[in-house]
Amino acid sequence: MRIRFLGLAAASTSLTLMALLLAGCGEKPTVTVYKQGQYQGKPDNQPWESQPFNNNKADWEKSIRARNNGQNEYLRTGTQ
Repeated sequence: MRIRFLGLAAASTSLTLMALLLAGCGEKPTVTVYKQGQYQGKPDNQPWESQPFNNNKADWEKSIRARNNGQNEYLRTGTQ
């Protein structure tokens, strides 16, 4: 009975391994076609054009300064 169980386990393991190996063979290479002189990606927005700042660059700069100061160990510990 044990020999039969080992045979089934080996068969299921080999079938799983074969399925995984064949799954890797199905991947097709992707080829990107570039058009000369044209950018095909999405347009980049300025960071302050997002929803929380509503095109207010001064508020964005103030927020970045506060974030940087919050990460400054000298300012956080008061040693400078």
